[in-house]
This record gives sequence, C-alpha cells and structure tokens, in this order.
Amino acid sequence: MHILTKLTLTLAAVLALGACSDPAPTDTPDPPEPQTAATATAEEHTELRDAMQAPLERAESVEVTLQESAAARDEALEAADD
Repeated sequence: MHILTKLTLTLAAVLALGACSDPAPTDTPDPPEPQTAATATAEEHTELRDAMQAPLERAESVEVTLQESAAARDEALEAADD
C-alpha cells in the first residue's frame, strides 16, 4: 500500500508540473503594411478630427466671452465705487 501511495503522489506531481508548461507558440499573421503618403495625405480624412475640435473651439470662444464680460463687470463695479 505504501508503494501505491508514492506512485500516486509522483503521478499527481508529474501531471501538475506538466499542466504548468507554456503553451505551444501559434502562428500569427503578418501585421498590415502602413499606408504610404501617396495613398493617404494629411489633408484627407479629417472629418473625425474636425468633429472632435468643433466643441473644443466653441468652448474656448465661450470662455473668452465670459472672461471679457467678467472684466467689464469688474470695471463697472470699480467705477461705481469711485
């Protein structure tokens, strides 16, 4: 019975170590070739960039307007205090 226990433990250890090995490497496809400047120029395909910039530009213009109105209000308050 003692030999059977040793054999079982040895077999379990071998199976556990075998399960921890690295998987076999798989073949990966080659990455796509980058587009050349002749096929895609910097001026083409700007719709996404323009769509993202429009709200930012609008927010910047609103910020300028708010700063100008705050400056005008401050000047009016200072003139009223004098």
